Amino acid sequence: MLNTEVYLCESVERLDTFLTVKIGQTRSQIAALIKNGSVYIDEKKVARPGVKLKSGQKVRVAFPEATESKAQEVDFDVEILYEDDDVLVINKPSGVTVHPAPSVKEPTLVDWLKHKGIRLSTISGEERHGIVHRLDKGTSGTMVVAKNNEAHEFLSKQLQDKSMGRYYIAVVTPPLKDDVTIIESNIGRSSHNRLKMACGLDHGKYAKTMFKQLALSNDEKVQLIACKLFTGRTHQIRVHLESLNRHILGDHIYGLSPKQEKAERILLHAYLIYFVHPKTGEKLFFTAKFDDVMKETIDKKFDMEILNEVIDTNYIIHSFTTAT
Repeated sequence: MLNTEVYLCESVERLDTFLTVKIGQTRSQIAALIKNGSVYIDEKKVARPGVKLKSGQKVRVAFPEATESKAQEVDFDVEILYEDDDVLVINKPSGVTVHPAPSVKEPTLVDWLKHKGIRLSTISGEERHGIVHRLDKGTSGTMVVAKNNEAHEFLSKQLQDKSMGRYYIAVVTPPLKDDVTIIESNIGRSSHNRLKMACGLDHGKYAKTMFKQLALSNDEKVQLIACKLFTGRTHQIRVHLESLNRHILGDHIYGLSPKQEKAERILLHAYLIYFVHPKTGEKLFFTAKFDDVMKETIDKKFDMEILNEVIDTNYIIHSFTTAT
């Protein structure tokens, strides 16, 4: 059954701006819905995102149904941290791309979701269905996936109003100087290297990250830190660390020098996610364990007694709460 929503416009504004707020999606995603013939103003199909709405007009969105496109053969599994009829919380493995793209040849997280027969939302389109937020390919950890359009809308709005949050853990070198470091610097595509993002660009978007020291390694050369995102820009943690002349072990894009210590994967992990459940209204918290590579590196470099204290969920949340 096609899921349809009707929204009443109460002031003069652009259609794509109006729907971006109402649905909680980006302008490009709204443009895709319009291009697919899914948006109507007063029951007339719309062709352009920039149409000006008048007060009192009704906008109807017919969200596309998920089609049974053939998923790639999946050669990995994903740990499920929580699942009900509305949401799925997972621990994404490092090395897995979230959604298909022309440049992606290997199976993705979306392929795994299809392979498992998990019913998903369709707001973001077929190639990204269910995906509310993303993680870089090399980054592991917590992700929430929407299983229907109502949950997707609800969770997307939480991303915008910051009632959904994520805390990351990373291993960096050299150690940060201050116990708490806050970086507020615009992030945009680098003009020198299209694979990289860069700080302080006029065309960049506002970005804010907070870093908290957790533990110093036994040889004092690397440091375990926690990171809190206040915005969700591409490569945000890595770019803001680079602006401090720091980098995450295993990061081959933003690494300072080939001579620096290496790792099998980038040691960045989305350790904790919290959000309000779309049906129950309960605030939920989920943590994801490190994979074997990250766990072995951390166990080898840091004192276990200190580690057990500093990676405690309450300790991390309290550290950032008292610092803001």
